[in-house]
Amino acid sequence: MPDDVVIEVEGLTKSFRGGPQVVKDLAISVRRGRIYGFLGPNGSGKTTTIRMLCGLLRPDSGRGTCLGFDILRESEEIKRHVGYMTQRFSLYGDLTVSENLAFVARVYDIEGSEKAVARILEKLGLQPIQDHLAATLSGGWKQRLALAACMLHKPELLLLDEPTAGVDPKARRDFWAEIHELADAGITILVSTHYMDEAERCHELAYMFNGRLLSQGPADVIMKRSGLTSWIVTPADLPALEDELAGKDGVDIVTPLGDSLRVSGRDNARLDAAIAPFRRRSPEHWRRTTPTLEDVFIELMNQDADERTD
Repeated sequence: MPDDVVIEVEGLTKSFRGGPQVVKDLAISVRRGRIYGFLGPNGSGKTTTIRMLCGLLRPDSGRGTCLGFDILRESEEIKRHVGYMTQRFSLYGDLTVSENLAFVARVYDIEGSEKAVARILEKLGLQPIQDHLAATLSGGWKQRLALAACMLHKPELLLLDEPTAGVDPKARRDFWAEIHELADAGITILVSTHYMDEAERCHELAYMFNGRLLSQGPADVIMKRSGLTSWIVTPADLPALEDELAGKDGVDIVTPLGDSLRVSGRDNARLDAAIAPFRRRSPEHWRRTTPTLEDVFIELMNQDADERTD
């Protein structure tokens, strides 16, 4: 395994209490200093995967390493070197910001804990609110406090499970600026998100659906690999055209966008044939465009459903 690979796993499978598999034969490789984005709808297996990687859950089958430690035999070592930020704010609301961080420092038995807390307060700009009770903080400040708690013991790997859910756009942007600074410093970050604009900020992406990894790689590679072609149309009667296009052979996705539609298909020739009559009717209303990541991921889900039906 190359020295710069931080996570290398294959065949990870997990189910609970004899139920269906929530993660199925997963294989990923993540390099040092990269931001690796996990995407997928609720129930797709993202959180379960993150918990297996950081040693909180034992896979039913599969193998691999995280930070050079075996995920099956050395989970306790992995926990000491990983910062894990859960979906929900999990610090104590009746403690102040600095008291919460001091408590975390004691849990990790950090030497010079007072200096460590002061350092992280400064690094993440938390000094102005260090004496505020955590319960009184806004979503953005809670998010930053949770990140500070994850960073306090200087982990080599951060696992962030939907860290910006419910946070306003400015706080999200500030948070991602901090994430990129951490990656530039050599920290590896695996983050799950529902937001497509956040997905575009990741170096690499993995899209999960029903426990399976449907695609992974840089965003531009995933989009090119999808083979999706898209058009924008601005008709006078948008609902009527949407109804006409939906379900036509060659038209795989029709997405309303304000006063326009984005029409996409995985087979360029079939898509062109399907929309040709509409373009002849009003050619000035049609133009080619680039498919979005959201289009690509919806199409991946459609392909997966088609394969299962077949």
